[in-house]
Amino acid sequence: MAQLLDDAFVARPGERIRLPAPWPRGRGTWVVAPDAGLAVFAGVHAVRAVEPSGATRWEVRHGCWQEGCRETHTSYDEYADRRDHRYPDSGSAGISADGGLVWAHVRGPLSEGEPTPDTVDEWLVLNAQDGRVLARVDAEAEAAGSSHFPHPTDPHQMGLSIGEGQDGAPLRWGRWDGQQAQAGHLGDDLCLLGVSPSGERLMTVSHDQVSLAVRDCGGAVVQGLEWDAESVIPRHPDAPAAGDDDDEDPPACWDWAGGFVDETTLVVSTGESDEEWGRSRHWLVGTTGPRGIVPVVYPSRVDSPPAALGNGAWSTLSESRDALHVWTPQTPER
Repeated sequence: MAQLLDDAFVARPGERIRLPAPWPRGRGTWVVAPDAGLAVFAGVHAVRAVEPSGATRWEVRHGCWQEGCRETHTSYDEYADRRDHRYPDSGSAGISADGGLVWAHVRGPLSEGEPTPDTVDEWLVLNAQDGRVLARVDAEAEAAGSSHFPHPTDPHQMGLSIGEGQDGAPLRWGRWDGQQAQAGHLGDDLCLLGVSPSGERLMTVSHDQVSLAVRDCGGAVVQGLEWDAESVIPRHPDAPAAGDDDDEDPPACWDWAGGFVDETTLVVSTGESDEEWGRSRHWLVGTTGPRGIVPVVYPSRVDSPPAALGNGAWSTLSESRDALHVWTPQTPER
């Protein structure tokens, strides 16, 4: 049973901070610094850092994320109403644990030009204060979208999960030594869902959504911590009994959602394969002891995927998507 912790996370008067977006929500991604003193927006043509006042701290322009566009745009207004820019691909940005670095996945080239003629996507390390490009590496990808995962304790490490549609899911692990950045290749068909609180383990789901695994930061599966969806996910309780339906059941699969509830517990969902039968199911997965997979029982309806918080809790969105609910496993009464 999951218990709701919303009362512990109620916004207090004077603590609400608004960071105005420089372009519409559907035109890119964003991330907020740990101290909420800066938001970084990864847009179609630029990465822009915005302060709570609404002032632009810095901007780094890059190639256009719209497939086939080779223009170097200087503002959103240039393509805001263009029909051929309605559905661009996108990159993303991540802010280090100490707030000092911004890692940005962008479409090349920058104004300085590409590192090599074959580069499509670049991964940048930027100074969070002034936007200076400290390092740039070839992401060796051609993304439709991406997500960043900061190392929780080491500000010089960052994970980058890239989606290339049907073509693959490159997973990169970046390290910055103060002079150079390196991008380790952890796989070409892995989606990163989370980094453990210690930063020593990664949670991944394969691109085909069959395999859930815990890995070290080099990409190797930790012994015994890999779960095949078809083998471990029980039949949905609302699904007809096997053989009662002429139609073939959809294969069980893991969603690309979840993360580390704490160092040894994962939360994950199976909404995509559950949707034909009704409500999506969430699961807590133990990585020590019996290593069981336990279904989460909520006291009220939950339809959104889970997002792990790493402090013993996870969050979901309300049905109307206007409220965030925080949950923790309920300790049985003795």
